[in-house]
Amino acid sequence: MPERGLPTPSAAIATAARVLASAGVASPRVDAELLAAHVLGIPRTRLLTAPRLATEQAAEFDRLVGLRATRVPLQHLTGEAPFFGFELAVGPGVFIPRFETELLVEWALRHPGRTVVDLCSGSGAIAIAVARARPDADVYAVEASAQALDWLRRNATRLAPSVRVVHGDVTDPTVLSDVDGSADLVLCNPPYVPEDAPVDVEVRDHDPHDAVFGGRDGMDLMPGIARRAAGLLRPGGVLAIEHDDTQGETLPALLREAGFTDVADHRDLAGRPRFTTARLPA
Repeated sequence: MPERGLPTPSAAIATAARVLASAGVASPRVDAELLAAHVLGIPRTRLLTAPRLATEQAAEFDRLVGLRATRVPLQHLTGEAPFFGFELAVGPGVFIPRFETELLVEWALRHPGRTVVDLCSGSGAIAIAVARARPDADVYAVEASAQALDWLRRNATRLAPSVRVVHGDVTDPTVLSDVDGSADLVLCNPPYVPEDAPVDVEVRDHDPHDAVFGGRDGMDLMPGIARRAAGLLRPGGVLAIEHDDTQGETLPALLREAGFTDVADHRDLAGRPRFTTARLPA
């Protein structure tokens, strides 16, 4: 039985939210609720009816709140990140997927195609989302980082075993050379943040640097990705690349120069340039 002196979830969350707010956490109340739900092993929607925390639960909650106050990412503390209706396992060594990338997936799923390649796959978010929505598709996930690859394999095994995980440089013409000229869609969320751009503490200190930053203007990998996508795609196949909101003109211009047609830029829900799409001429 929980001890009478231990806090109710509501009281513990209120105290935690104040601690997190004073630490500069952007969403202190939400984070406190998610940590409490994690510790209690219940959905966040059941917190109002949950009983008092047990001694061990209260201690664990306080420990996690303390870590979150030092700006350790919430997802590293819970061990998972929501994406497209499922939960990805994440932690040190892999980029935490963002909600904005779901827009690219939604666009991709509006375009038919049996062979799909996800470059710079990271945790596998894009590849897994496509594979779950299209069980008959051949989906490839390419990742260079050995650390990220461990998370990718873990997520693919659990969530979409049909995804074919490939360890390799996404700009290397020998990677997936057996797929050359046959991919219907190539999708990519590469490192694209300009090197001197301000970022949250969580990103600066915990996301892998090479998964976030793409050189001085954030565009270092883009020419190589465009070349590799052109090699992978069949005539008439389509490409989608997520980008920084400063690249809404430069990336489309690069793809046009690389020979792609039907180039278009797309905005996120906040109205910021978010990803560019293009077609390989038939």
